[in-house]
Amino acid sequence: MKLASLLSPDQIVLDMRSEEHMPAIFELVEHLIETGKLPETLREEVVASLKAREEQVSTGIGYGVAIPHAFSENLESVAAIFGRSVKGIDFEALDNSPVHFVVLFIVPKKDYHLHLQTLAAIAKMFTNCEIRRQLSEAECRTAILDILAGKASRNVA
Repeated sequence: MKLASLLSPDQIVLDMRSEEHMPAIFELVEHLIETGKLPETLREEVVASLKAREEQVSTGIGYGVAIPHAFSENLESVAAIFGRSVKGIDFEALDNSPVHFVVLFIVPKKDYHLHLQTLAAIAKMFTNCEIRRQLSEAECRTAILDILAGKASRNVA
């Protein structure tokens, strides 16, 4: 599954304010609630699930990327958001590098297989240094969506 199919322009944060990993997760969850992509009644459940996941091992996978994710028994469809940080976020990443791209998603518990497919697709996409470069240079949400959908030029200077 392509990440772009889970996102709309209002699910992209061009310049996150948070500088540490749990505040970054809270910032993105709040944005999902503000845009109506996540019911406010699920805030506590989702934050607790994401926090529990982070306590196991950081979802900062390296390459300046973090993929915080969790399950919810009370969600009917995937809720996802993409955040970019120009300054970088201390996400306690596996490679100790600051995180510039955060893909947060919450999957309905009934769709466990979708979680694995989505996680694998995101991780694979972000190992590509050209995609990361294009995302860091993108000037608007539409450009980011195009890159995530594989529509951006591979030879952009």
